[in-house]
Amino acid sequence: MLELFISAFVTLFVVIDPPGCAPIYAGLSADAPPRQQRMMALKAVLVASLVLLGFALFGERLLAALHIELDSFRIAGGIMLFFIAVDMVFERRTERREKRAEKLRAQHAQTPEIEDISVFPMAMPMVAGPGAIATVMLLTGEAQDTPTLLAVLGALAAVMALLALALLLAGPLIRLVGASVESAITRLLGVLLAALAAQYVIDGVKGSFGL
Repeated sequence: MLELFISAFVTLFVVIDPPGCAPIYAGLSADAPPRQQRMMALKAVLVASLVLLGFALFGERLLAALHIELDSFRIAGGIMLFFIAVDMVFERRTERREKRAEKLRAQHAQTPEIEDISVFPMAMPMVAGPGAIATVMLLTGEAQDTPTLLAVLGALAAVMALLALALLLAGPLIRLVGASVESAITRLLGVLLAALAAQYVIDGVKGSFGL
């Protein structure tokens, strides 16, 4: 049980990437008053948690309704996660997030009030994006009984709690860690995610062909 919790926690932590979301949120909410920053951070985490929880609990039924085998989803999800990992290693993911942040900052500059960015783009697609949705569905699909399912959901709750903490402390965290350390951590997590993605594909192929 503990091994499953740790495995699910590491996988979700790498995919959701709370340290990587923190600087993006800090940039998007830079012009908002402190109270609004806190409210948007908590709202983003709440919305993303509900989306991921919904797919964790009902995603397999959705696949069944669409006549999609779980092993096929493992292969597709693994490939998707691998591309995310490549983006993390070469920092393309961070560049895209920063471009999106710059675009929204430009929109904020043209309006007298700060736009609420908690639902879009923070909750979706930055946190509860395709990679995170695929991951929670894969992890819950591998749960054999209620205790293992609770272990996966507990890992999701722990990661989302860390995400909330990272967003609330985004400004001080960026000043403390620094850009170079953040880049090194992102690359390391990307390599780990690539290995996990490859394992998903291998498991999916084995299940599909009965190997």
